[in-house]
Amino acid sequence: MSPRAFLVRGLLAGLLAGVVTFLVAYSVGEPQVGAAIALEEAGDGHSHSHAAEGGEEEAPEVSRANQSTWGLLTGTLAVGVALGGIVGLVAAATLGRLGRLTPGQSTALVTLIGFVAVALVPFLKYPATPPAVGSGDTIGVRTAVYFAFQALSVVAAVVVAYAAVRLRGRFGTYLAVVGAIAAYLAVMVVAGELFPTVNEVGDFPADTLWFFRRASLITLATMWGVLGVALTGLVIRLYAAERAVAERKALAASL
Repeated sequence: MSPRAFLVRGLLAGLLAGVVTFLVAYSVGEPQVGAAIALEEAGDGHSHSHAAEGGEEEAPEVSRANQSTWGLLTGTLAVGVALGGIVGLVAAATLGRLGRLTPGQSTALVTLIGFVAVALVPFLKYPATPPAVGSGDTIGVRTAVYFAFQALSVVAAVVVAYAAVRLRGRFGTYLAVVGAIAAYLAVMVVAGELFPTVNEVGDFPADTLWFFRRASLITLATMWGVLGVALTGLVIRLYAAERAVAERKALAASL
């Protein structure tokens, strides 16, 4: 159960998660991106017509067809593999430090905490926005506050998880876990109130915005869900193989 073994399995699980996420993002998310781009182009149609009168428009460096296929696949694979490697290493680092959980159980818990802290809670505060939403002048500020909120969420999750493990022997598993969850929620609710609100939707259609954000959340859940299930399964198989080897060695030594 070495960190290298966890890393390799994390990379494999991330690769699988990237492929499945691409299929989901292409079928669920790309239609919503296309609808948002169509609205953006319709709003800019007047300015484009004037630009066309003055000269020929430049073609985009990467076509929309390539963006929605090979570009999307490359992105999901890169994110999946990187995320899988990180989760695998974190699962290896927490092995044996989460009470009496088995390696498979602790890996599943690490993935669940990661999804909540890295993806879900930041998304609830700063949900994804489609093209044509948001000002280009504020993109730097919006990116900074998002990553700051995400970093706070991760730090809070790590701290309360560590506190739950430390307090488990004194208060019991149930109270330690409930207390940790309550503490995390309290920190993030207060942070959500203190962090600035981004409201640059304007007159963008509400139904298109909702469908886009729903598709984005489905894509995030797919990435983390497939990664967690695949990595947990691989770790369970690794643990079973390691335990079988240890039992055979113990049996041979006893003869």
